[in-house]
Amino acid sequence: MHSATVTTEGDQIRWAELPGKDPVRVYVHGLGATSPLYFAQSAVHPLLAGHRSLLIDLLGHGHSDRPTSFSYTLEDHADTLAAALRAAGVTAADVVAHSMGGAVAVVLAARHPELVSRLVLVDANLDPLTPERGAYGSRGIASYSEEEFLAGGWQEVRDRAGDAWWATMRLTGREALYRSAVHLVRATTPTMRELLLDLPMPRAFLHPEPGGPFPGADELEAAGVRVVAVPDCGHCIMLDNPEGFARATAEALA
Repeated sequence: MHSATVTTEGDQIRWAELPGKDPVRVYVHGLGATSPLYFAQSAVHPLLAGHRSLLIDLLGHGHSDRPTSFSYTLEDHADTLAAALRAAGVTAADVVAHSMGGAVAVVLAARHPELVSRLVLVDANLDPLTPERGAYGSRGIASYSEEEFLAGGWQEVRDRAGDAWWATMRLTGREALYRSAVHLVRATTPTMRELLLDLPMPRAFLHPEPGGPFPGADELEAAGVRVVAVPDCGHCIMLDNPEGFARATAEALA
């Protein structure tokens, strides 16, 4: 396990690393997840193996520190991720990022373009959402006040999440989970979609085919973003269809 100090208070981001050739590949998880679990199978898949690969946990998540004073905005997630990548000697990486991690990766590419050479977004959040009590994911979490969430709302979220998501969500600091969800729902200004449209590097967006056409796909493709529907999967494409995910990602990075 590798680590880097990313805040003035000494908080550390940690990652698992696989040796290999350049370009470096950086894998970034979603809300309440951890990259070593979500991406280990993909990073060693024959279609993707052989590159130096960092399976990195955002601050507040997984193996990384869980400071309670950190804001957990998408911008601050991106800046601390950038600090970790610089400490690891990474430049011009292929960044493969899922869900909230995809939103963070878009902001990373916009704020720190020298760190990202190619971007593969895996069913990433691109637009603001409306909080809704009882909803699944970030919308449901953001429907609480922070006080409500810490006082017991997290238990209701746990019960809705189910065993699979809770297996990694329980490793996330509760303040980190709540604040990350709130800022994900609020999105950035400009939005992640607007930032993505203007990025200069090669970009791909993977989404689950069973969910139907991705909203705004035509606009993305017109801006040079390759939009790929992956069959036989849900939101967690890399876990639901490892072969399809590896194939689509390898093609995007070819």
